[in-house]
Amino acid sequence: MSSETSPATTHPGNQPTTDETAPPAKFRSNGFFRQKRTPISRDDARRQGDISQLAFLTMGGRDPAIAFLNTENPELGGRPLALATASAEGYEQVANAIRAFARDPGFE
Repeated sequence: MSSETSPATTHPGNQPTTDETAPPAKFRSNGFFRQKRTPISRDDARRQGDISQLAFLTMGGRDPAIAFLNTENPELGGRPLALATASAEGYEQVANAIRAFARDPGFE
């Protein structure tokens, strides 16, 4: 058996084909795994960034802040990051909890 093949030609985009009349390869997106989401509003994004910064600066760094913001808190009634992002009232509630945490005498 011969190992010879017809010479490949190059089309724009450097995709070799063996037939000049072959249709271009279709781009296949993996839409099945991608969720359709709408971006959060500017106000929500601002509150999310502000509460994250407050927690990072007040709670002693990244790890304690992330742990607090992403852990369900029964006293606040949910995840602090979600509460603070959702409304101005939620933001104030979470900000007050962060400030109280910093005022705790056992806080280092």
